[in-house]
Amino acid sequence: MAARHPIYDADSETIREQIRRFCAREIEPHAEAWEEEGIFPRELYAKAGAAGILGLGFPEEYGGAGGGITYYCLVREELARTGFAGVRVGLMGLGIALPPILKLGSEEMKRRIAPEVLSGEKISALAISEPEGGSDVANLRTTARREGDEYIVNGEKTFISSGVRADYMTVAVRTGGPGMAGISLLVVEGDRPGISRTNLKKSGWWTSDTGHIHFDDVRVPASNLLGEENGGFKGIMNNFNLERLGIAASLIGSSRCCYEEAVRYAHERRTFGKLLAEHQVVRHKLVDMATGIQAMEGMLDNLVWRVTGGETCIAEIAMLKSFCGATHERIASEAVQIFGGAGIIRGHKVERIFRESKILSIGGGSSEVMKDLASRHLGWSA
Repeated sequence: MAARHPIYDADSETIREQIRRFCAREIEPHAEAWEEEGIFPRELYAKAGAAGILGLGFPEEYGGAGGGITYYCLVREELARTGFAGVRVGLMGLGIALPPILKLGSEEMKRRIAPEVLSGEKISALAISEPEGGSDVANLRTTARREGDEYIVNGEKTFISSGVRADYMTVAVRTGGPGMAGISLLVVEGDRPGISRTNLKKSGWWTSDTGHIHFDDVRVPASNLLGEENGGFKGIMNNFNLERLGIAASLIGSSRCCYEEAVRYAHERRTFGKLLAEHQVVRHKLVDMATGIQAMEGMLDNLVWRVTGGETCIAEIAMLKSFCGATHERIASEAVQIFGGAGIIRGHKVERIFRESKILSIGGGSSEVMKDLASRHLGWSA
C-alpha cells in the first residue's frame, strides 16, 4: 500500500509489512481457537516484544522501537486489520498504561518497568473506570491514603483491559478533596496483597481479559506516585488524547478488514445469475465503505501530523474518535449486509467485527462524551 501522507515514509511501509508478516505467522492461524478459549497465550507478549511490535512508538532508551505517535498508530491499525480485536486489545494495553509512567514517573520507575513491559515479559494495564462512572473521571471514588512511606488504596475499578493478568496497573486514585484537583496516578503491582480480580464476560473481544478489580487496604510505596500528588487529572486527560488517536487507528484497520472481506465475497458469491459485485447496489455499498475509510485516514493522518508538531487538538481528536466510531459501525453493518446470511454465522470476520463494533463507540469515551468535550473546546459552547 502506498504511503498516504508524508508522516508515513518508506520505513513506515517496511514496518507495516513486518507487522503483517507477524500477524500472518503468530496471530491469524490461531486466533479463532483463542476466541473460543476466551484467552490468548501469555507467550504471545514475548513473541510480539521480540519482534519489536510492542515497542513501536516508545522511546528506544527504555526498550522501545521509536517512531513516536506515527508508529503508535500504525501498529494499532495493522493489528486491527486482522479482524481479531481481542488479540489487539490484549497485546496493546501497554499503549495506555505505559505512557503516564514514561511521562510522569521517576527515572528509576521508567528503567525498571518499561523494558519489562516492552519486551513482553510483564503485562501492564490502565485502571481508571469505576462502576459509578466510566467517563466521569473527576468524580472517581477509589482512594489512596498516605501513611508514612506508603499509600493505602481502597476501592474498585471496572472494564479494565488486561486487568486480570496485569503485572503493573497505572491506577487513578483520589488522594485529596473532591473533583479533579484531588486525583493522582499511582503504579500498583499486581501481586500486592489485598487485590482481587474478576474477569468480565463481554459480547466481543473474547480473547482480551477485561477485569473488575477490588483494592482492599492495598499498600503501595509512595515512590510509585506518578508526578505530583493531586496533579494526576491533567496526565489522565493527556493520556486520553493519545488513546483516542490509537482507537481511531484501530477503527480504520478494522474497517479496512470489513471492506476487504466484503470486496472478496462480492467477487465470489453469485445471486440471480451474476456476481454480487455486478449488482449496482452492492458496488455503491463498497464505494461508500471505501469513502468512509479514506475520510477516517485523512482525519487521523492530519491530526498525527499536527500533534507531532506540538499541537494539542483536544476538540479535533474528540471529533475524530466520534466520527471513526460511527463510520466503523456503518461499515461493519454494510459488510454483514453484503454477506447476507453468511454474515451472521460465527467464523466470518465480518460477523465478529459487527458484533464488536459498538465497543469502541463507547470505550475511550463514548461518542456523546466526545461531542460534548469537543463543544467545550471549540470556543462557542454555552
